[in-house]
Amino acid sequence: MTQQVSGLLFFKPFFQKTPVRVDSPLQQRRHTLPASEFRNLTPQDAISVFEIEREAFISVSGECPLTLDEVLNFLGQCPELSLGWFEEGQLVAFIIGSGWDKERLSQEAMTQHVPDSSTVHIHVLSVHRHCRQQGKGSIILWRYLQYVSCMPGLRRALLICEDFLVPFYFKAGFKEIGPSAITVSNMHFQEMEYTLCGQAYARRNSDC
Repeated sequence: MTQQVSGLLFFKPFFQKTPVRVDSPLQQRRHTLPASEFRNLTPQDAISVFEIEREAFISVSGECPLTLDEVLNFLGQCPELSLGWFEEGQLVAFIIGSGWDKERLSQEAMTQHVPDSSTVHIHVLSVHRHCRQQGKGSIILWRYLQYVSCMPGLRRALLICEDFLVPFYFKAGFKEIGPSAITVSNMHFQEMEYTLCGQAYARRNSDC
């Protein structure tokens, strides 16, 4: 639009209103979350951990490797021996470990953490039910073993598993060392070992 005043020609600016997009707080938060993140777990993650664990194990064996109190205990004492995989802020897979100082695992190893030990006892590896059959269990196990291989003083990882899981851990590099002395509700397990000291060269030539 124009207007002429005293021989001068003025242009009146014309502003067209355009809609302004305002993201909800949830949308804004999603924009800041990494698509995929691996990090140590904290006690604040305990409920999510236990819900995934309970769904995975109760339906199969009727028992959880760790109770909620035990999850809280280990995440309070040795969070550095845990690893969680988060996608857009949601926990999709995790591993919880603790320190152990004897050659083989015993019943006491199920609830104890021994600081400054050379062995990490892997208590549980679990994947969210919506993320299974996608290879996530193998991926987080590989990441975890690479991670603990970079921790000074750790020389091996031990775990117990049922017979049907032996091939899974064998493929990841574990070796079977025999029947475990640990029993849970008349369930019997195989004990398996992974040697971490073979990663010394990788530690010297990485950013660990």
